[in-house]
Amino acid sequence: MIELRTPAEIEQMRPAGRFVADVLAQTSAAAKVGVNLLELDALAHELIRRRGAESCYIDYHPSFGASPFGKVICTSVNDAVLHGLPHDYRLQDGDLLTLDFAASVDGWVADSAVSVVVGTPRDQDLRLIETTRRALAAGIQAAQPGGKVGDISAAIAAVAHAEGYSINTQFGGHGVGRTMHGDPHVPNDGRAGRGYPLRPGLVIAIEPWFLETTDEIYTDKDGWTLRSADGSRGAHSEHTIAITPDGPLVLTAP
Repeated sequence: MIELRTPAEIEQMRPAGRFVADVLAQTSAAAKVGVNLLELDALAHELIRRRGAESCYIDYHPSFGASPFGKVICTSVNDAVLHGLPHDYRLQDGDLLTLDFAASVDGWVADSAVSVVVGTPRDQDLRLIETTRRALAAGIQAAQPGGKVGDISAAIAAVAHAEGYSINTQFGGHGVGRTMHGDPHVPNDGRAGRGYPLRPGLVIAIEPWFLETTDEIYTDKDGWTLRSADGSRGAHSEHTIAITPDGPLVLTAP
């Protein structure tokens, strides 16, 4: 069921958005060469505890997950692009790391993701990350009241295709509210003017993610981490936004 939020409820969601943005800022700043992914998860866990927030991930067990996630942040490295399960791995120079984090504050959820390069960057990684960021910005700009979800999808796809990236539509954006994942689904490719209407009060996560040379993925043996089929690297950018009469409001802006 798709629920539209009142202006007062959208205001109540702002603290969750600010908290999620702050956790991503702190964990991405801590992602240095030699830092263990489990240390990043522990940092996010401590920030949740201090804030009195609740993790959306630790007990999360959807049909596509092998078991409850068990951690509080997704850490996807190099050929991993989504749902990266933190494990005993120390970041190396040149790693492409995506951090994806969602939490509930006072009963309201926000969800966001960033990709960064640890240490010395490769030009192709920077281009891939920047493409996801520009696609996210285009998707947000297209999220205008009176439009359709397909407007967002088409705007994201136009940026990706212009850079030569193909698009996987198995996983994409989604409704956000009292829970992390809800309707409508917001795919990263689609036709403008089609899909669910963008009405004021709709709160969604928009999340373009692309792989360097493929659009095919497989699930790692950990039962969660999604990796590229050909070993190429992936990047992912995400914000939670609200549709307002004046246009899109980014709730997870840094």
